[in-house]
Amino acid sequence: MVSTAQLCIYCKGGKNLCGLGKCPLLDKVKMEKKMQKIPENGFFGPSPSIFVGRFGYPDIFMGPMGDMGSSLGENPEEWFGRSYDEIIEKRSFILRSKLRQSVHSRSRFAEENRLLAMAKKPTDVEMDFKGKPVYRMSFSDMVRPMGPSVSVKGVRIAENVKVKKIVEKVVSDEMKANDSATILYNRNVDIYKLTTILSSGALGLEKNKKMVPTRWSITAMDDIIGKNLMKSVRTFPSVNEYRVYESEFLNNRFVTLFMPGNWEFENFEAWKPGSFWSFSLKKTEIVEEYEPFQGRTRYADKQTGGYYAARIGVLEKLNTMKRQARVVSFREVYEGYVVPVGVWQVRENVRNAMKSGCRKFATLKEALDYIRPRLKIPLEEYRKKSRMLRQKRLEDFF
Repeated sequence: MVSTAQLCIYCKGGKNLCGLGKCPLLDKVKMEKKMQKIPENGFFGPSPSIFVGRFGYPDIFMGPMGDMGSSLGENPEEWFGRSYDEIIEKRSFILRSKLRQSVHSRSRFAEENRLLAMAKKPTDVEMDFKGKPVYRMSFSDMVRPMGPSVSVKGVRIAENVKVKKIVEKVVSDEMKANDSATILYNRNVDIYKLTTILSSGALGLEKNKKMVPTRWSITAMDDIIGKNLMKSVRTFPSVNEYRVYESEFLNNRFVTLFMPGNWEFENFEAWKPGSFWSFSLKKTEIVEEYEPFQGRTRYADKQTGGYYAARIGVLEKLNTMKRQARVVSFREVYEGYVVPVGVWQVRENVRNAMKSGCRKFATLKEALDYIRPRLKIPLEEYRKKSRMLRQKRLEDFF
């Protein structure tokens, strides 16, 4: 039986588990900003990306985003270490345009959005507004914060769009979306760009191509690339010691434990009362998801996109090491996480942990003794829920 307080953690504003139709927590923190420099009839300037909504699917709102002076860039890999205030302030200058389209649309508007999604740098566009922009910040557990939104009559690309040759070639080839994404990732197209390209409907067999809501494409791309990395990781020899990696950013703390053995992955999210999704909790809520060597057969619906974002950071590291491991990842969300900024912070937190060096130990006991004081929640609370930490293996004692 799931309590009312637990619903917020499982839902994170995206599943309407409370039945209210919209999230009262998100409504509470949506901010209206006065942007006096924004014209009321149209916009001209760089478009760093596109956004595809999910409400009303398969007829959704989508359109280019306009940079009204953000100066933050569109790649969250560059955001790590920046403050809440800076991220939210800079992202408030990202304008979201909206026009209703079928996900199967081949209209000129849809095709131009696909082209913008593939562009290797922000491209100037001209937007003709249908109404006045709505000055409201948009926050999500999955999607990066965005500023005002506006319905448009149409959008015109105002300069030649430059697309990387490998992107142009792969998109034009007749192959499945998973295969296209894997090729591009292996050719150093970053996962954020791949997510946008997938969302635009540019990937896949021609008869199957369709737009994918941005929220869905984020997790889909993490899963696609993660499963591909897993194929390689499962063939590598095991790590031969216990390793602990750590990172903390935006009041989210990550501690990741690598243990000898074949690939397994267990991910914990622990929400302390007072963080964004846990205001109504009386005590800390720990949510666990697990994956055996063969992989998952069900969507990680208790953690949703956070699970796949944490997993890909771990798999990237193991792939670089040419090793496999049994992995337990701890995420603690503290009271200061007052507004969600998107699942990118999970991905980049774990990536930062993986590249920040590690502590090595000969036994599991030594590793857990090191981890214990680095978590605010007692380690024993995790062990009660853990499938992997309760397993007894001979090598754990030597």
